[in-house]
Amino acid sequence: MTPKEKAMNLVDGFRFILIKSNTDAGEEILCTLLAKECALVAVDELINCSISYDNYNATWASQVEYWQEVKTEIEKL
Repeated sequence: MTPKEKAMNLVDGFRFILIKSNTDAGEEILCTLLAKECALVAVDELINCSISYDNYNATWASQVEYWQEVKTEIEKL
């Protein structure tokens, strides 16, 4: 999955949960903004865990790079 696809998937997943829990249709924009914030928190946690796990492992380094690209794509949404 590309970073852009993963970003959209994460935001859509959080957005679905927020919209489902809120029946007011006027809150859809707010739900989208909150979903982006939730996705950014989740991605930051993944980045921080990966960095603290092993700074010298190439596999982890590529994971960090992937999640940083996902974060950039979330911010663009």
